[in-house]
Amino acid sequence: MIAAKGLLAAALLLTGASTPPQAPVRWTLDAISTPGYEASPTFSPDGRELIYLAADARFRGWHLLMTRCVDGTWSKPAPPSFAGPAGTYDADAGYSPDGKGVYFVSTRHDPKGEDFDIYHAARTADGAFAEPVRLPAPVNSPQSELLPRVDAAGNLYFGSSRPGGRGQGDIYVAQQRAGVWQVRNLGAPVSTAANEYEAEVSRDGATLILVADRGDRSHLYHFRKQRDTWREIGRIPARADVFQVGPLLSPEAE
Repeated sequence: MIAAKGLLAAALLLTGASTPPQAPVRWTLDAISTPGYEASPTFSPDGRELIYLAADARFRGWHLLMTRCVDGTWSKPAPPSFAGPAGTYDADAGYSPDGKGVYFVSTRHDPKGEDFDIYHAARTADGAFAEPVRLPAPVNSPQSELLPRVDAAGNLYFGSSRPGGRGQGDIYVAQQRAGVWQVRNLGAPVSTAANEYEAEVSRDGATLILVADRGDRSHLYHFRKQRDTWREIGRIPARADVFQVGPLLSPEAE
């Protein structure tokens, strides 16, 4: 899992409820380490590309940066080709497991720069990114959507504070069938009366790491799916004096 202000890796594969966690270690590459924030990373399936959220030291001015590993060296970070124009905010990029595209959130459609919606930038045959497409309702709503993550079956998970939820923010899953998107709230125990606003999911769709503020500050919570029902394993140990954000599971996590 990875958190803000430099990239912190817990060096933990969640392969079972009894797996003992290891202490987090700083993983931030020299090429991307700054006095500001680096958070919510995503790696391409081959591990040679990294896209992450960058912001200033007060967590303002969100934008995406991308770096590539060539001959064992990571390149100087630069905005990906699908980055929005100056004055807009991009965040929460996530590669699809097949590497054929990147989901992310952006305010580029909102003149006020307040509403984050989910966009998708498809990968073209030459490896470039096509012009990003804003997903339609009911995936997007008048409220912000956060941290879009897709599993190998094509289920798209994200957080939203849209009306009709169970609390301040909930976790939703969207499925596209015959070109039509269907969205449902994950419900309890993932979505509660508290503020659940981000969820990382394993490729097989059986492990979920929830970011939620349940009264004191944001923490990470581990869930496993059993017979189509989510079961909470517990809170992931971390520093209690800072908030947790942007979790990332290893591709081997099951």
